[in-house]
Amino acid sequence: MACRIEQLIRTALAVVLSGLMAACAEAASEPSVDERLRTAFARGDGFGAELVLREQLADGTPRAELAAAMGEAELMQGELAEARRWLAPGEFSPDTRGHGFRQLGRLEMRDGNLPAAGAAFDQAYRAIPDDPDLWVDIGRLRFRGGEQAQAVQAARKAVALGPRNPAALRFRGQLVRDAHGVRAALPWFEAALESHPDDLGLLLDYAATLGEAGRPTDMLRVVRKVARLDPANREVFFLQAVIAARAGETVLARSLLTRSGNVERGLPAALLLSGVIDLRSGNYASASQTFDSLLSDQPDNARVARLLARSLSLAGSHRELVARFGDEGAGSRCSPYIDQLVARSLEKLGERGEAAAYLDRAGRSQSAALAALRERTEVEVADARGGERGDNALALVRGFVGRGQADRAVSEARRFLARNPGSADAMGLLGDACLAAQRVNCALETYREAADIRRPWPLTMRMLAALEANGDGHAMTDLLERQLLGEPANARVAERLAQVRAAKGQWEKAIPLIDHALLHGSSRDPASLVLRARAALALGDAKSAREAAKRAYWLMPQDGAAIALLAETSDDAARGALSAKARRLREAAPATR
Repeated sequence: MACRIEQLIRTALAVVLSGLMAACAEAASEPSVDERLRTAFARGDGFGAELVLREQLADGTPRAELAAAMGEAELMQGELAEARRWLAPGEFSPDTRGHGFRQLGRLEMRDGNLPAAGAAFDQAYRAIPDDPDLWVDIGRLRFRGGEQAQAVQAARKAVALGPRNPAALRFRGQLVRDAHGVRAALPWFEAALESHPDDLGLLLDYAATLGEAGRPTDMLRVVRKVARLDPANREVFFLQAVIAARAGETVLARSLLTRSGNVERGLPAALLLSGVIDLRSGNYASASQTFDSLLSDQPDNARVARLLARSLSLAGSHRELVARFGDEGAGSRCSPYIDQLVARSLEKLGERGEAAAYLDRAGRSQSAALAALRERTEVEVADARGGERGDNALALVRGFVGRGQADRAVSEARRFLARNPGSADAMGLLGDACLAAQRVNCALETYREAADIRRPWPLTMRMLAALEANGDGHAMTDLLERQLLGEPANARVAERLAQVRAAKGQWEKAIPLIDHALLHGSSRDPASLVLRARAALALGDAKSAREAAKRAYWLMPQDGAAIALLAETSDDAARGALSAKARRLREAAPATR
């Protein structure tokens, strides 16, 4: 009996102990308040973070200890007014002071109040001078304020302080992409993703960069990962729309773009894609309206100008095309392609003499087509406004160049750069003025400084013109090769490099470049097809030369170069008629324009 009682006691004790251990295990598995808060911020869940913070506030945690985190949570949700209520008083505990003023600076940046953002970051710097996230925010502020060189320095500082910090690596990657191209930027994003593989912002940047690098399969893999992590993310639909459009799936691309909501929000990249989809779908009038709206906001955007000209041409709006892009309507244009479209429209309107003149100009080299843009604001008006603002400085420099007063343009550009010493745009403007004044070395020096910060294709074109003026063909080739390495999907870079190779008689090297350009967007450019025909003919491939010349002629029936190449590769019966037509076109074209 005693043994039976002892056994029951042991069993009961085991049950009690088991229950106690289970309760302890359950308590241990439940995350702490701090862990829940860190998890919410890590996944970008501002609302979840706010719930945890309000629990702490209800439990008696002082407001000063929670203000910085609460402001960050409201910022994540886009609740700017509520964020300001928590951050603007600057009432933070000593331990959260740096973080609080950093969040206040980010709030001011989102509201566009850059001086106030700078003041808040100064306060944060006094508390957390070695915080890499703060240096990222300082860099972004500098970039938005036109201090791009100083932004690069801040990005380097952030990476030095946080070699594995995802925000620092992402920012550095973005700046490297601007200056050195997409391929050079990829390792920075990949390094950040090694330690933060589920960071949505990083993944989206990485996906977009893969797409620009010509790696759509890898891009799609990353986009699908973002979709799994955040099914409601709108940028997923936009990036998928880009992939679909590149694959020629216009119906799917339109559906995905609509789901992204980016067109309704008026984002320029989305509007550009919408116009391209309409263009490929045959909705030429709609495409023209979209490109016209974009061009009014970005009057110097050469790509949009070419797309608008093409959509007007396909829509049969020949009079509008001539009015918009002929000399009287648009001034000097740096696009042989637009000149070809104007020529085609003039030919349709029966103005064959005028059409021949535009074809003659379009046939000149890309570098020879470089010319000053006509400024819409009169010099006197811009001068009265002063040159402190970028748009007025641009108007003054362009106006002086247009009047032949290049020295005054250089002086004005130097004053603007002195006021904005870290601005790549100011450096580029001075380079333009120096080039117009035939101070080639000055132009090259400032262009190179600008390119160390940002090197878009238009800047490279101006650098090429300066190098050509110096007779430095080797440097031109080197620059183009580096640009193509950074922008492998840029058809114009490949085409320009092919022209340089062709001019040297390097036809074997020119053909792959021309084919690359045709594959990435130049397939409807008669000049590219003519160059392809010449290259094939130079290498004894008459069949390929004729095919390329036929495609060029189909696109531009009045293109004398295409007709001449067709004649050279045709049989005797057709050669005579084609040669006569080419001769008539040459005789109709003026010697100069």
